[in-house]
This record gives sequence, C-alpha cells and structure tokens, in this order.
Amino acid sequence: MINVHKPVLLDEVLEALNIHADGFYIDGTFGRGGHSYEIIKRLGSKGRLLAFDKDPDAVRSVGNKLMQDERFEIVNGSFTMLMQHIKGNEIEEQVSGILFDFGVSSPQLDDAQRGFSFRFDAPLDMRMNPSEGQTVAEWLNHAKETEIANVIYKYGEERASRRIAKTIVNTRVENPITTTRQLADLVRRVIPPRKNGKKSGDIHPATKTFQALRIYINRELEEIREVLPQAVNVLCSGGRLVAISFHSLEDRIVKRFMRDQSTPKKYPSELPIMPDISDIQLKLIGKKIRATKQEIDKNTRSRSATLRVAERFTP
Repeated sequence: MINVHKPVLLDEVLEALNIHADGFYIDGTFGRGGHSYEIIKRLGSKGRLLAFDKDPDAVRSVGNKLMQDERFEIVNGSFTMLMQHIKGNEIEEQVSGILFDFGVSSPQLDDAQRGFSFRFDAPLDMRMNPSEGQTVAEWLNHAKETEIANVIYKYGEERASRRIAKTIVNTRVENPITTTRQLADLVRRVIPPRKNGKKSGDIHPATKTFQALRIYINRELEEIREVLPQAVNVLCSGGRLVAISFHSLEDRIVKRFMRDQSTPKKYPSELPIMPDISDIQLKLIGKKIRATKQEIDKNTRSRSATLRVAERFTP
C-alpha cells in the first residue's frame, strides 16, 4: 500500500470540490498526491484528473497504480501552463473543479538538500524545480543591496529588511553566502531576541527572510495572479475553484480575485441604472475555512492554512 502524505484541510477540500463521478478535475499542485489520490477515488470510469507540479521529485513520487490509471495525467510544469495544456491537447469538456494548494510542500521543507529550511545546513537553493533558474545563493551574492532589501520586505514583510540586506552585502565580499546555515545565522545576528515575553525560539528570526527569498526566486505570487483567470476560463458553469493559502500575501490575492469576479459593476447612485452582472464570473461559496483544532494538533502546518471556495457563475 502506498503511504500518501495527508495534506491539510483534506476533508474540507473534498467537500468544497463537490465531486461528480464523471467530472473533469484539476489538481494544480500535486505535491505528494494527498488530494489527488482522494479525488480519483471518487471518480467513475468517465471521470478525469489532470495534475500539475513543477517539482520533478513530486512527479517521480506518483505511484504505479495512479500513473497507470487512464483517468489520470500529470504534467511536470507550472500550473500556469493550465490553459496552454488544455488547448494544446484539444480537451473539449470544461473543468468541473480546480484545486490549488499554494506554497511549499512539507516534503520539500523536510528534504535538507532542497535548501528550503533553516532547520538543516544545506546548499541555499529553494527552487521548486532544481533544474530551472538561479538558486537563492546565486541571486543573493550578486543582487544589489536595495533589491535584496525590497524583496525581503515585499515578500516577507520583514521590518529589518534593510539591515539584513546591508549585512548580506557586507558579508558576501569575503564570504559568499552559499548555505542555509550561513543565512540563518546572519539574520539571527541582525535581529535581536524579541522582548514580548515569549521565548525567542518560538519563531526563528530568519523565517520571514527565507519565505521572501523562496517566493521571489520561484515567482510564486506572480504565478498565482497568472493562473486564477485561467482557472475561471476553463471551469464549467457550477464548477468549483478551491484555493488553499498559507500566508497573507497569497490569501490576499485569492480573496481579492474572488471578490472582484463575484461583484457586479456599480454605477453612481444618482444614475437610475441597475448593477451590471454581465461581467460576474464567480459566486462565493461560504466564508474562508480554517483547520480545526484536531487537525492542527496532528499537523502544525495546517495552523496557517486558509481555504477559499468560489463557483463558476454564468449570468
């Protein structure tokens, strides 16, 4: 039996997708298949599941049983290829539901050699696809100080971003920053222990910096902005868009997109014109969903997860 990692909010995701046995579904972030394995269990012989993941390790993790299932297909690439892949394969039917589980996966964090976590001393990489683009170390040792500061502040919301950037630039002159331990120790030296009564070890000082660099090097927020309109375009009427975010930057994009696509165009109140609903493409389904205490006790990563659901609306 395949030991599949159980992802966050699994039961809530399956309910939100409102799965039909003969539907066509997309898992935009396969990870280690936790969602996909459960989705395909609920599909009949005519159902289909298309998955995306730009991490080659995730694709290699697909078990033989799922890989040999004619209802399943996985693409080794970014979910921003969604529209391109569907059109390129002349897939005629519209999609019944799309799931996105944004951010880094637990297996990626737990693999020391991927360089995502300061828990291990490893090469400072952080690329979702290790065969594409530059590593964090390569960028960090050549970028301008202002650019580094802006990235750490914009994507990590780190108030000490300028001091961190200055220290990085001064340090790399004689000692290029190439490992996670080097960067984590550098940030710890820049940011003093918190004085709010909590233990300084509760949240590592480098948490926001690592988050920022990972988001930047992988274009995570840009890709979310790119894929959401694509998702709406391929959904059938009544099809569900389900998105899990793990920090405010991701959730803000999802929340605003769903809000904007579900709000009718308004005119000045003095004009005797009814709101224009012709441009509405989504209908919000419920409020945001957070993990239960029981799930958080079993999986602390679920503590920061936010699930939002919308349905394709046809005026």
